[in-house]
Amino acid sequence: MDVTGPGHTFNRVSFAKPRSFATTFKSDAKEVLFPDDPFREFGDKRPFKKALQYFVPIFDWLPKYSLSLLRYDVLAGITITSLAIPQGISYAKLADIPPIIGLYSSFVPPLVYAVFGSSLHLAVGTVAAASVLIAATIGEKVSYNDDPTLYVHLVLTATLFTGLFQLILGVLRLGLLVDFLSHSTIVGFMSGTAVIISLQQLKGMLGLKHFTTKTDVISVIHAVFKYRDEWRWESALVGIIFLVFLLFTRYVRKRNPRLFWVSAISPMLTVVIGGLFAYFAHADKHGIQIVGHLKKGLNPLSIQSLNFDSEYLPVTLKAGIMSGFLALAEGIAIGRSFAALKNYQTDGNKEMVAFGLMNIVGSFTSCYLTTGPFSKTAVNFNAGARTAMSNIVMALCMMLTLLFLAPLFSYTPLVALSAIIMTAMFGLIEYEEAYRIFKVDKFDFCICMAAFFGVSFLSMDVGLMMSAGLAVVRALLYVARPAACKLGNVQDSLTFRDIEQYSDSTEIPGMLIIQVGSPIYFANCAYIKERVWRWIKEATNYKGNVVEHLLLDLGGVTTIDMAGLGMLQELMNSLHSSSIKMSIINPRIEVMEKMIKSEFVERIGKDSFFLSIEEAMEASRFSMQQQQDN
Repeated sequence: MDVTGPGHTFNRVSFAKPRSFATTFKSDAKEVLFPDDPFREFGDKRPFKKALQYFVPIFDWLPKYSLSLLRYDVLAGITITSLAIPQGISYAKLADIPPIIGLYSSFVPPLVYAVFGSSLHLAVGTVAAASVLIAATIGEKVSYNDDPTLYVHLVLTATLFTGLFQLILGVLRLGLLVDFLSHSTIVGFMSGTAVIISLQQLKGMLGLKHFTTKTDVISVIHAVFKYRDEWRWESALVGIIFLVFLLFTRYVRKRNPRLFWVSAISPMLTVVIGGLFAYFAHADKHGIQIVGHLKKGLNPLSIQSLNFDSEYLPVTLKAGIMSGFLALAEGIAIGRSFAALKNYQTDGNKEMVAFGLMNIVGSFTSCYLTTGPFSKTAVNFNAGARTAMSNIVMALCMMLTLLFLAPLFSYTPLVALSAIIMTAMFGLIEYEEAYRIFKVDKFDFCICMAAFFGVSFLSMDVGLMMSAGLAVVRALLYVARPAACKLGNVQDSLTFRDIEQYSDSTEIPGMLIIQVGSPIYFANCAYIKERVWRWIKEATNYKGNVVEHLLLDLGGVTTIDMAGLGMLQELMNSLHSSSIKMSIINPRIEVMEKMIKSEFVERIGKDSFFLSIEEAMEASRFSMQQQQDN
């Protein structure tokens, strides 16, 4: 309606008939599940081709592929293979499974990801944190030392559940669930995990034969000193030499980023030199343990090895879902980070589908959980990878390794693998990032520390749940105490801003302008009402500004429930009894529809709704002038 004052005609506020339930549900579902509007291009010609390119990304980039790109991808693929071999063997050791499975896991999954993944730079492989989490979870039920065959079968089954879980999330487009693992949680979790993994490597560094299966700091340190009679100085000396070498190459890379390849090939050099040393010096006879026999051949099928026995189903489900959730968060975050550096977008839901499929196929072909590790992806990016073809090149190189070279790695000393793992873990202890979080947001720092200390001193799953729980508590606090502020007029302008933030802004005599910047729910409506009245009392008692008009800016309120509508009705009634008129400014479509359906608009009057603060203020001034004239 038009509201006219002396010399002013205000814009018309829309009181259109509320949309149907089907229309609003469709709109809300689209924003929740399809924020990227994936079907926007299907209306063009050749919709089948568009659909194929959307759901199977390799059909999008492969037709445009050229030989000029191939040379970069081949170089990157060979480079990450040199990292994948030692990492595959090392992380398989963390998961308490045969080293050959770690090599298998760098052959099949990268091929699947190259077909379905949306990132051009993500390099697929095994990761330390998920490896330890799987070992810790399944180890509670079955130990590898007690029944190695059953243990491996349970790991493969957990990988299948990981893939199914990730695939379902992707198909249902529930990528928003991954966002519940905040940045602070990931930093704390990865740092805590890195500390635990590093301490566990003392077993290999000291040549211990017995060790604890627990993953907390106290248990690990206790085990190190409990079996001190097994310490071997030969193993410790070789381990320190390898560790110093690997740390030196990392130092070289930091000093000169162009020499990234020095750090990238150093794990492979460590494995090769370590293997030659162990072979010619007969190191296994001097207390330096070696990997042992690695058979040649490609991945054998493992469908028949999957174990769905009801006795073990709970533990494999738990291991699969927890490690899968962690792998999703890590892989998607890393893919997005490197995509931002090249100014392109990755699709979180496509990534979940790709991760799910590669883990499902992997569980059928003797692979365990894979995702996009940071170290390998960083090497792939720095090596100049242009497309996901680098994953295909890596898989082909790994195929050749499995067919012809696998037995050569049988003499790899375990102490060399421990040195490789420790070096990688040192890079995951992000103390600088934790300090930055501490400076910026103390609550986020508490979330980070909950994950760090929970993982370090309790267990990985408990630490993760503690941190995620704190993050949910914080989200609830945001809901219960929404963003609301008192606005004032910025000097010499028509702009209204938060008085607390802009101290030179002034209040308008006789008016109180309040801006609410979040949804109004049952959990926060009482707080909003109390806060409004506190501002009114402060203005009246301390500043002598008798409030006659309350201007409520709802432009930032995305939705409102029945409790919120009831609160506004109660606020209007109590204001009326105090001779204060309430005006509503710029309600969004969903809020306005609920106000119309609940008849709130009729009770407050359409002349109390305005499109802007300026119009509401002018109308209030006109009303106060009329009262003075009367």
